[in-house]
Amino acid sequence: MLNIQSVHKKYGASSVLNDISFQVNPGEIVGLVGENGAGKSTLLHIIATLQKASSGTLSLDKIPYKGRLKTVRKRIGFVPQEIAIWEDLTVEENMIFFEKLAWKKRSVSALRQLCLEMELHKWKEKVHTLSGGMKRKLNIAISLIHDPELLLLDEPTVGIDLKSKQEIMHYLKKLAKEEGKTIIYTSHDMDEIMNLCDYTYCLGQDAFYETFLTERGQEVIALS
Repeated sequence: MLNIQSVHKKYGASSVLNDISFQVNPGEIVGLVGENGAGKSTLLHIIATLQKASSGTLSLDKIPYKGRLKTVRKRIGFVPQEIAIWEDLTVEENMIFFEKLAWKKRSVSALRQLCLEMELHKWKEKVHTLSGGMKRKLNIAISLIHDPELLLLDEPTVGIDLKSKQEIMHYLKKLAKEEGKTIIYTSHDMDEIMNLCDYTYCLGQDAFYETFLTERGQEVIALS
C-alpha cells in the first residue's frame, strides 16, 4: 500500500502541493488528473523519490520514505512522459543495458518475454526505426525489469496510435489484477482514465476534470 499524508511542496514562496493525503492499495489502478501546473508531475516525482516533499510523510508497504529511500526505490518503477531510451541501440541492447542498472537481474530470455507480453515483438531492430507506440512499450518494459510493486506512469501514451494505447492499457490491467501491482497513471485523455482506472484523484482548484469524470460515472476524489 502507498500511503501519503499531508504532503506539501514549495518552490521558494510558491506552493505547488498543499496538504495532499491519500492511499492506493495493491492491485488498484488510480488516475491522477488536473490542469497543467496543478502539480501532477511534481507529485509523481515525489512518490518516485526523484524530488523531496517540503513536508509530510510517505510510505510504501509500511516502509517510510524518510531514512529508507534506497529500500523504497527498489520497489518503484517510473515511466516519464519523455521517452528515455537509446535510439541507436536495438530493443535487445536497450533491455540488456538497463538490466545491468536494475536492482533485480534478469536473463536475456526473461527480458525478451517481458517485451513479448506487451506485444513488443521487435527485438533486433534499432529503436530509431520503431513506431512511437513501440518506443512507449519499450519505455514501460524497461521500468518493469526489476519487478516493482508500484508503477508510476506520467502520460505514457502521448502521441501514439490507438492500437498501441489499447495494448498498453490491457497489459497494465493484467499487471494490476493478476500480479497485484499498484499503478498510478496520469493522462489528459479522459477516455483512457475512464477505461483504465478504478477511480481517480483530481489535483487543482479547477473543478472541470472532477465534474467531467463524475458525470460519466467515474469515482473522483478531490485532493486540493
